[in-house]
This record gives sequence, structure tokens and C-alpha cells, in this order.
Amino acid sequence: MVNIDNFKKLSFLVYGLGSTGKSVINFFKKNNIKNYKVWDDTNNKSQKIKRAKNLKEVLKNVNYIVLSPGVSLIKSKNRKQLSKYKSKIITDIDLIFLLKKFLKCIVVTGTNGKSTTCKILEHLLKKNKFKTILGGNIGRPILNFNIKRDNFLIIEASSFQLAYSKFIRPDYAFLLNITNDHLDWHGSMKNYVNSKLRIFMNQKKNQYSILNKKFKSIFKNRNFSGKIVIPNLKQYQKIKFKIKNTYLNSSINDENMSNIYAFSKLLKISECSFLESLKSFKGLPHRYEVFLKKKNYTFINDSKATSFQAAKFALQNAKNIYWIVGGLPKKNDNFNLHALKTNIVRSYIIGKNVNFFKRQIKNTISFKITHNIENSIKQILKDIKSFKKKNNTILLSPASASFDQFINFEKRGEKFKRLSKFYARKYI
Repeated sequence: MVNIDNFKKLSFLVYGLGSTGKSVINFFKKNNIKNYKVWDDTNNKSQKIKRAKNLKEVLKNVNYIVLSPGVSLIKSKNRKQLSKYKSKIITDIDLIFLLKKFLKCIVVTGTNGKSTTCKILEHLLKKNKFKTILGGNIGRPILNFNIKRDNFLIIEASSFQLAYSKFIRPDYAFLLNITNDHLDWHGSMKNYVNSKLRIFMNQKKNQYSILNKKFKSIFKNRNFSGKIVIPNLKQYQKIKFKIKNTYLNSSINDENMSNIYAFSKLLKISECSFLESLKSFKGLPHRYEVFLKKKNYTFINDSKATSFQAAKFALQNAKNIYWIVGGLPKKNDNFNLHALKTNIVRSYIIGKNVNFFKRQIKNTISFKITHNIENSIKQILKDIKSFKKKNNTILLSPASASFDQFINFEKRGEKFKRLSKFYARKYI
């Protein structure tokens, strides 16, 4: 921990001019920190920010390189130079921990469920009169907020941010789960796992490490210092139906909710207050979002499911599913559909990587190649009338990234919702 005067004596390179990099620059300006330079691999001249002229010299001479989460040491064109000075690399989150001595902080990471968990935590804390800020990988970069010493800060941390973090030290660190993801960025599953575990690296004995029991032996082998908290899933399931909220009653949320329930006990939030607080929580868009019910048709937008493991939660949670799948598959992703096939009536393959999804699906469930969302919806409505089943579920849970057809998963989900409503009015 350093005070602001000592901080001003340090020198920095802000590497990457996305939203995070710009938030770092604004943070430096607001705190009158002048000893920094800026670099971006794209050299986009439309961004009116003066860049460093000699990257090699700057890297050599600065104290720290604040690396934007989109920059990979494996893929960057300056990867050799960056790797040489890896010991200097920090993230925007590190800056918070370097300066904010009295901050109470929660950091949440994991492959799936981070955003929903963070939003539920924010809702729970606010309902119990805590002054709360939520940022990081969800919404605004964390440095864009005016953080005060009495704030309870919730940070959603991606593996990109954690990979090079050196000073992160949360009072409450959540590791939800780890499955195959972002291997093209990290280079290997080992690197990906190691990035997630960095959340515990600097914790002290009076800070809490909330993790699934399957990570307990790894935690102990690394000699981390935080107090281990293993959520009790069965204990949470005994009380979950007391929460008058259909979204949270769904089994899709059980594991992450058991983490939150364990956390509520650490803060001495009573069970009564826990249950009452969550009655008014609404789920996030594009995360198992039930947005339309009409007759015996239920439409669910799960566009955020960008890997099979993420889609698996939705496929486990419904019956008579007409599943829209496809997009840009994750490296080394593998579909195991045998335990789920009785839930799926038929799948509809969209996107430009049809052959990948055919290989994953063809020997297990029925499928049609529909190429895009609109064709899928039209075909599904025809098939439902043909199959004559009750309680049909039309599910977009693509198990892949969106970038082959959309700029992000939000645009993909929005299109699905818009077209579903249009064709539901027309044909149902």
C-alpha cells in the first residue's frame, strides 16, 4: 500500500486504449499523476491521445505497465518486448489496491455466472444498507467511480485482468467455477487456471476465500493465507424456495446462490433479511432470460452462454427444448450431450462454423442447419406444430462466441428477442 505522494513518484505506461485504458488515464489526471505515457498497438490516429514514441525505451524505464485486459502477451505484436518486462505489468484493479487503504472489497471470478453473482451481491448489500459500488468486467471500468472509504466495492474480475495482477487483495474473494475458456488468449488451461487462482494470492489471514470444495486441495497446496469458506449447497437448497422469486428459484442459480448465502452469514445478514432482500431481484439480460411466454411456448434468451459448459446450465433446466446453437466455438470445447438429450427435441445450427457443431451434435440429438436466428425461429415454430408437444421451450443458448455474425452477445440476444416477439405475434 502506498500513499498518493509516493504514488506520484512512480512512472507508468498505459498499454491499450480501450475503455479500461482510458479510465486509467482519467484516473491519473484526476489524481494529478503526471509521470505516465501511453501506447496502443492499433495506433488509431482518430483517438486524440499523445502516444509514446519509443516503446522499447519506455518499457525499460517505467516502474509499471498498466496493461488493458484485451491485450494478450501471446497475441500482441509486441509480445516479446512485453514478456521481457512481465514483472512490471499490473492492471487497473491493482491501482485500486495500491491506493485505497480502508476499502472493503469483494472480487468475483470464475468461468460462468460472474455477472449474475455480482448483481445479486450488489442487490443484497444495498437492501441491507451497505453503500455499494459494482464495476470491473461488468459495466463501467472500476476506476471510473468515485470510490470512498465507506464504500463496499464489488469487482467482477476476468481472467484477463487477473493474469497480470500483482496487488489485488480482496476481503472476500469468490472463485465460482473453472471450465475451458479463453485458451487462445492464455495459451493453455494451466495458465487459465493460474490466472483465476491469483485472486487469493495476496490475501491475509483475516480475509475470506469463498470457493467450491473441489478447489480446496489446490488452495492448500498453494499455501494461500485467506480463511477458506466452502458453501453448503444442500443447506442453501433447503431454504431457497422461501425466496419469492421465480428467477432465483431456478436450479440454474443454485451453486452461485449457495456462495452468496455463505457470504451473507459472514456479514451476519439474518436469514429473514436474506430471503426478503432477494424477492425484488431481477435477472440480467441475456442470462437465461425468460422474456416471452405465450400459450405453451416459452422463449429464453441465454445469449451470454459462450461455451458448452455455460449452455449446459440452460439445457439442464428445461424440457422439450428447441435449441439454437452455433457461432464462434471456444478452443478445445467439447459437447457432452448424453445426459441432456432427453431434454432436447431438436437443435438448430447457426453461424459460420456449421461443421464443428455438426460433429459435436450429430450422433446424439436431431438437428437442422438454419444458418441464422431468423430461419431458426421460423423452423422451430413449424416443428412445434408438427411434434405437438406440451410446454415447449425455444432456447437461444449458443455455446459459442458471437463474433462470426454479431459484434457481441448482447446484439445476438437482442435480435433473438425482437424476432421471437415478431413471429410469436404472427403465428402463435
